[in-house]
Amino acid sequence: MERRIIHLNIANFCVAVEQVRDPRLRNRPVIIACPGPRAVVHDMSDEAYSEGVRKNMLLTAALRRCRSALVLPPRPELYRKALGSCLKQALQYTPLVERSSGNGHLYLDVTGTHRLFGPPPDIGWRLRNTLRRDLGLDPIWSIGTSKLIAKVASRLVKPRGEYIVGGGEEQSFLNPLPLQLLPGISPADLLRLQHINIHLVHQVTALSVQDLHVVCGRRAHRIYHLVRGIDPRPVHPVISRKQDISHAYTFSPDTNQEAVVRAALTTLTQRAGYDLRQRRLGCRRAAVMLLYSDGVSVTRQAAVSLPVCDDTSLQQLVSAALYRAWNRRIRLRQLTVTCSLLCHPAQQLSLFTAGDMRVQKNRQLSKALDTIRSRCGDGTIFRGAQYPHINTSIPLP
Repeated sequence: MERRIIHLNIANFCVAVEQVRDPRLRNRPVIIACPGPRAVVHDMSDEAYSEGVRKNMLLTAALRRCRSALVLPPRPELYRKALGSCLKQALQYTPLVERSSGNGHLYLDVTGTHRLFGPPPDIGWRLRNTLRRDLGLDPIWSIGTSKLIAKVASRLVKPRGEYIVGGGEEQSFLNPLPLQLLPGISPADLLRLQHINIHLVHQVTALSVQDLHVVCGRRAHRIYHLVRGIDPRPVHPVISRKQDISHAYTFSPDTNQEAVVRAALTTLTQRAGYDLRQRRLGCRRAAVMLLYSDGVSVTRQAAVSLPVCDDTSLQQLVSAALYRAWNRRIRLRQLTVTCSLLCHPAQQLSLFTAGDMRVQKNRQLSKALDTIRSRCGDGTIFRGAQYPHINTSIPLP
C-alpha cells in the first residue's frame, strides 16, 4: 500500500499562539525574543518577515529593519500547551504522529486509515477546520508519499494553503524547484553546486553519483537521494518517544575564557538535571553545541551505558562532550546542552561500597538543592563552579 504522509505546519507558531491569546496583535509586526544584549529572534509575524526580519537574527539588527515591531518574551510553557492541544486533535486520526523539529510542525502517517476517516485530503481539511474552530490556529497542510515530499509541498504554500502530491508525481513535482527548498541540503552543498552554476533540482538529477562525488564529496549519495524524493524514514509516534531536554546560554560579550564557559556549562547542566529529576528520568547521552562568533557551529556527544540524573554525573558527561567540540580559538557566542536517550534511571548497586556511597551522596545533594529551589526560587542557591574565576563581573543566571 502506498504511503500517505500529512505534514501539518502552523506558520510562525509562537506568534500565532500569542495572537490567539491577544487578538490586538493581529496584523502587527511582532517579534518573539528573549531580552538581552545578544538576544536573537525566536519567531516573527508575517508583517515583520516582510520587513526583512529572520529567525536567529540579532534582535538589534531586526529592530533596525522593523522599527515598529513589538517585542515579546518567549513563553515556552504556553507554546508547549498549544502544541499539545494540536497533537491531541491529530491523534484522533492516527497513532503515528511525529512532532518535528521546530514548533508547530507535525507529521501524520494516514496510510490505510481511509476506511475509517475517508481519503487523506478529507483528513487534512477536517483537521484544519477543527484547529481553526477550537484553537484559533490556521495550519498549512500538505500530503506526500514521504516526509520529504510533504515537507517541501508545505513550504510552497506558506503561509496559507494546502498542497497534494500524488504517487508517481514526486520527480515532476521536485524538478522545477530551487535546491534551497529541499530539507537536508546544507548551505555548504548549495555553495558548491552554485560554483558550477547548478541551482535547480532537475539540474542535479542529470548528474550521476560519481559526478556529485566530485563536487560534494561524501555528501553525494545523500544529495542523490534527496533530489529524487527518496525518503524511507518512518513517522515515529510521539507517544513512544520522550522529548529531549535542551537549554542554551548566550555569552555577552563573546568569550573563549575557559572559566566563563565552564561556569555557563555548569548552569545549563544544573537546569537539565533539575528537569530530569522532575520527570523522574535519566539520560544516557548528552550533546553540546557551540556557536562561534564567525557563525560556525559544532556539535559533539558523549554517552554512558547507565542513565544519570544527578548534577555531578551529568556534569562529567557534558564536560566530555564540551571538550570534544571545543577545538577552535574563535570566541564563543552560544552554548547549548541537550540530554537525550531518556529513560528511567537504573538502581543498580555497585560492587564497591565507597563508589556506591559517593553516587548516593551526589543524588541526595541534587535532591536537596531541588527542594531549596522549588521553595525559595532559582536564584537562592548556587554551586561554586557557576562563578568563573577569571572574570567574576560577568553575571550568570
